[in-house]
Amino acid sequence: MKASPFRRVAVGAVASCSLVLTACSGGSTGAAPELGDKPVTIRATWWGADARAQLTNEVIAAFEKKYPNIKVKGEYKDWAGYWDALATTTAAKDSPDVIQMDELYLASYADRGALYDLGKAKKLVNTSQFDDQALATGQVDGTQYALPVGIGVMSVAVNTDLFKKYGVKLPDDKTWTWDDYARIGKELTDKSGGKIHGVAGAPGFDAGSLKYWARQQGNELFGKDGNVSLKAESLAGMWKYGLGLISSGASVKASTMVEDQTAGITAGSFATGKAAMMGAYNTQITALQEATGAKLKLLQLPRVGDTKANFFKPSMYWAVSGQSEHPAEAAAFVNFVLNDAKAADILKTERGIPANKEMLKHLQGGLTGPDKAAADYMNTVTPGESPVVTPNGGSGIEPQLQRYSQEVYFKKTSPEAAAKAFIKELQGEIDAAK
Repeated sequence: MKASPFRRVAVGAVASCSLVLTACSGGSTGAAPELGDKPVTIRATWWGADARAQLTNEVIAAFEKKYPNIKVKGEYKDWAGYWDALATTTAAKDSPDVIQMDELYLASYADRGALYDLGKAKKLVNTSQFDDQALATGQVDGTQYALPVGIGVMSVAVNTDLFKKYGVKLPDDKTWTWDDYARIGKELTDKSGGKIHGVAGAPGFDAGSLKYWARQQGNELFGKDGNVSLKAESLAGMWKYGLGLISSGASVKASTMVEDQTAGITAGSFATGKAAMMGAYNTQITALQEATGAKLKLLQLPRVGDTKANFFKPSMYWAVSGQSEHPAEAAAFVNFVLNDAKAADILKTERGIPANKEMLKHLQGGLTGPDKAAADYMNTVTPGESPVVTPNGGSGIEPQLQRYSQEVYFKKTSPEAAAKAFIKELQGEIDAAK
């Protein structure tokens, strides 16, 4: 996971793919792919550090042992360099056969025929152990272009040591409201004498918090037609709530939020024990636990009524290139990584809590500490319908949202004016990509 609901984890600049991909061709034409027995070499690409590469190469070795006629050449880069390289190779019609994909760019690549329709590879890729809502996160216009590797759901991470130290009672997360969240945050700040803040930040620094907030109001960020369906009053209301957190002292200041954004999840206010609550995806608890050294607990987010505002957030996907000359072999590799117990034993939760229910069950008995807490929390949440995948042209939503959130929280722009401007700018980007 890269982003927490209430503040953005800094991951570097991301290249814009839309212009580079305009010339792409290829796609999922032809009959269902079938495996052959002739020697074949395919390329698989992913983003991540050396530790991920080592584990992925172990999976590749296990796959090649099972399929001795298929060789897999692995390629990896950091987040920013990855998207530059993928856009360039795809435009040159030389993209890797197997692609690690992110939700922000799924529609951008799918709309240009750069991804293979996995529905044509049903005999090679088993999806029976994936929740329907998890599968929906990898669909564009009803076509399955990608399969989620891991999934997460939104939560509030709390430092129970700080709650205990300052004599503040943990809330009942089955009934608490946003007013409760603000009140408890202020109580923590006040009882600590300002040594800590109750809340690590205000909402609006990533698309996840915006989606959750809008869904509570019966609204959605994007409509099924791929356009922005977010109501300006929903966004303005979220920012007004955030301003209240800051002005009351419940939350850290706007300047601290910006510093935390740059510092990243393992060095921000929550990670360093300067705040007691933080919006986070459940899978981020491992990194937070290591950073704080404190006893953490995951709580369900405050809610409005009975609306199922939470949703599955894919950590990332595996997809097959629409330009691949070996879609059957590429699909077989995707199937192995997602459905084979040997691959699960190697990767465990490195790419998130497995979206494959059978593989999660296979691993769950051996999960301990924060990994177990993340999996257990997932079982307590009933997510609603999966949000519409970020449409082509909308991949720049988070930098845009962060910019407007900073303007609001530094009181340079009113919530109402910023909401209208943000929606207009985002819709303009989507229109330009059509």
